[in-house]
Amino acid sequence: MKNVKNYLSENKDRFLNELIELLKIPSVSADSAFSQDVLDTAETVKTRLEEAGCDVVEIHETAGYPIVYGEKIINTDLPTVLVYGHYDVQPADPIDLWHSPPFEPVIKKTEKHPEGAIFARGACDDKGQMYMHVKALELMVKTDQLPCNVKFMIEGEEEVGSNNLAIYVAENREKLANDVILISDTGMIANDVPSITTGLRGLSYVEVEVTGPNRDLHSGLYGGAVANPINILTKMIASLHDENNHITIPGFYDKVEELSAEERAEMAKAPFSIEKYQEALDIESVYGEKGYSTNERNSIRPTLDVNGICGGYTGEGAKTVIASKAFAKISMRLVPNQDWKKITDLFKTHFEAIAPKGVKVVVKPHHGGQGYVTPIDTIAYQAASKAYETTFGKKPIPQRSGGSIPIVSLFEQELKSKTILMGFGLDSDAIHSPNEHFGVWNYFKGIETIPYFYEYFTEMNKK
Repeated sequence: MKNVKNYLSENKDRFLNELIELLKIPSVSADSAFSQDVLDTAETVKTRLEEAGCDVVEIHETAGYPIVYGEKIINTDLPTVLVYGHYDVQPADPIDLWHSPPFEPVIKKTEKHPEGAIFARGACDDKGQMYMHVKALELMVKTDQLPCNVKFMIEGEEEVGSNNLAIYVAENREKLANDVILISDTGMIANDVPSITTGLRGLSYVEVEVTGPNRDLHSGLYGGAVANPINILTKMIASLHDENNHITIPGFYDKVEELSAEERAEMAKAPFSIEKYQEALDIESVYGEKGYSTNERNSIRPTLDVNGICGGYTGEGAKTVIASKAFAKISMRLVPNQDWKKITDLFKTHFEAIAPKGVKVVVKPHHGGQGYVTPIDTIAYQAASKAYETTFGKKPIPQRSGGSIPIVSLFEQELKSKTILMGFGLDSDAIHSPNEHFGVWNYFKGIETIPYFYEYFTEMNKK
């Protein structure tokens, strides 16, 4: 594309400053204290889409946070790309582990990002990656090189399960009609090893509550005589894995796809150093399901992890108490063919069944979604691969991700469209963690690469 690099070079400072301003808004959808900030972010995204060249931009109200819709239709005979992203972010907790305030973006050099990275909550997930698409549109419109139609659907509830997105999509199928869906909410292997995500795990997220006595008790007077909910909860959780770290819930693996030896061999070709992996995490050894490599454990195998646990007294000093209640939040990452609702039911049935007498157990399902695998023989994938090859100088590696974007399977079901996952983040970017960051180089590389996808996708559809 002519003038792409020139326009990007001339506007780099502005593109970066706009992202920094967007990152300053604490759009935490999980915490109602930030409700106005989430709404303000939606308005900012609307303004930026208008400035980038969309002819129509609308804020669509939902039962939760709004969805920002935008479009630039140049010719209805041309293909249409639907860009999905989200403007909400994860909570920043624990705040004391951040090296700089989470909503005061700073640029610092790192080993993986020698040209600098933007440290802020949402930098990589997903404001930085979503905003690449807004700036890519501006680049194409301002240089008169937009080769096809484009639509945007940017939501504000992805981090809390996208509860209202399904309703919106079902009610707006015609408005959202497209030839391919483009998402940047994933990563790649390394800056010098580009990759395209071809698979996502599904998700089932639940909260469990164990109740023992009707009030907190003195551990001296009652200890050893009544069931301690915290003790019971930890034993129940521990029983969910066997000695080989295999999940013990009956029926859990019934639909799990076993990849062939050939497919596993292809996966193993991706560059990976177990020593560097352990060093980066400051761990002595990896851990996981017996019989599978680290990269297989975090991509093609299902998991069950405790994401939070609490009960009793956790303040300063001592308080000898047997708590009345104990809680845990548990997520299960699922592989394609595992139905998240079925898995949730299996978990609930099993967890309630293993509870001993003396306690009551309640399992509260939160949200979930299906896994997804995108084929690599489609025009869309080939266009994405060629786009990466153009800007990176090498062909990208197809790679399955351990993460979940539940709405991807929903899109295929409702809109009958395939999704291409063009992520530019790195695994080391600490998404969902303190000190989340996104490489400045990666941000601009995304803006440079995305227009080539539009060009190649349009050309290939003409053949």
